[in-house]
Amino acid sequence: MKRALRLMSGLLLSLLAGAGAAEAHPHVWITSVSELVYAADGTLTGVRHAWTFDEMFATYALQGLDTKKKGEYSREELAPLAETNVEALKEYAYFTFARADGKKERFSEPVDYFLDYKNGQLTLHFTLPAKTPFKAKQLVLEIFDRSYFVDFQLAEKDPVKLVGAPEGCQMKLERPRDGSANAQTLNEQTFASGGDNANYGVMFANKITVDCP
Repeated sequence: MKRALRLMSGLLLSLLAGAGAAEAHPHVWITSVSELVYAADGTLTGVRHAWTFDEMFATYALQGLDTKKKGEYSREELAPLAETNVEALKEYAYFTFARADGKKERFSEPVDYFLDYKNGQLTLHFTLPAKTPFKAKQLVLEIFDRSYFVDFQLAEKDPVKLVGAPEGCQMKLERPRDGSANAQTLNEQTFASGGDNANYGVMFANKITVDCP
């Protein structure tokens, strides 16, 4: 167990610490499904994420983990790894950035977090409560890694849901590879520039826009 914890923590921290590396290509791939959660009065109370890691990262993360049945991992057995995940991601604002009517909004530390392993896929579930629940005529939520060491892709089917949103709210999704973002302008020279492009991961951001009456 301790070995697996060190490995998971080391993998996360090393890939995240690589933000300043010259060759900042993705090393971890995550498929994202999210829910934007609203209260009855129309305020956004938080965001629920379910992030599925790529097979290679999952294999390394689970290596050395003691389980009752080989190849099977219960939520309880994965609990220490889930805690390591959310602790490692804290410094990076959980790769989740929100603006309400142009104003930056912040999130508190995750709650209800856990890992599950199904059909060979390792998925981290967690909820980010809004630090102060807020209303917005236009909410813009972006999911990305500034360093582009982690590549986020919205799931093909139902990647984002509005839970309890006020009537009339409309949602629009922009994926970095659908032609609506600036990812196509990147090239090898962009990566080679290092510190001059420390925030080029924004060009691969998944953008969720919610307009409400």
